[in-house]
Amino acid sequence: MHDLTYRLVIRACHVLFRALGLRISIVGADRLPSTGPVVVAANHSSFIDFMFVGEAARSQGRLVRFMAKQSVFDAPVSGPLLRGMHHIPVDRAHGETAARSAYRALRAGEVVGVYPEATIGRAFVVKDRADVKRGAAYLALRTGAPIVPVAHWGVHRIFTVDGRYSLRRGTAVQVLVGEPIHPLPGEDADALTTRVHTVLVSMVDELIDTYPQKPAEPHTAWWWPASRGGGAPAMHEARLLDEEARLKADAGRRRG
Repeated sequence: MHDLTYRLVIRACHVLFRALGLRISIVGADRLPSTGPVVVAANHSSFIDFMFVGEAARSQGRLVRFMAKQSVFDAPVSGPLLRGMHHIPVDRAHGETAARSAYRALRAGEVVGVYPEATIGRAFVVKDRADVKRGAAYLALRTGAPIVPVAHWGVHRIFTVDGRYSLRRGTAVQVLVGEPIHPLPGEDADALTTRVHTVLVSMVDELIDTYPQKPAEPHTAWWWPASRGGGAPAMHEARLLDEEARLKADAGRRRG
């Protein structure tokens, strides 16, 4: 069976969703084209948010080939699974290789998933425009594929950076699929990325506004945004923590 590994992983994800009793809401999935090349651009707040972004696409009969960092492909458990699902490894030292693989997938009519923020942000809202990469825009401009923004909220409560996780049942996870964004005549990658960033920020804000499990005491909730009075780091603090984590990871790879 084509994509057998992918379909088995989807089944395993559904088992996990049921075990945790997750309250998953997906809105706008029909905005994702059911055929042809698509670049999905999603916010990044959790190690497992790809499951929910992928679930939105699956309802349209699509499988997303996510671009993910090379180290995840090198891991003994996740590596074979990611390769079996035909996801795309990204080596920071050789980004052109990943770009070529993504380009080939789009030319073959696939859906390619991109996280413009590149890494999980500890503020749990979309990073500032200056910290957002242009990869999704480059792929769209080169192939003519639309960019479909996908925002999610609540996934980070389940499993995210710094050892934060929860097995509490009934966590609400919201997913919102936006209208396809098409490059404008003469638009460059910077301008297109700015448009995508603006839309993602607005979509995440909408999900936070309507989140059904707002904390009773926001300042005590590590997962609630600082901009809403929550206990998460403010944007500038999160940027420092993100950089500190990156430097520590780079040092660890050099030692290895």
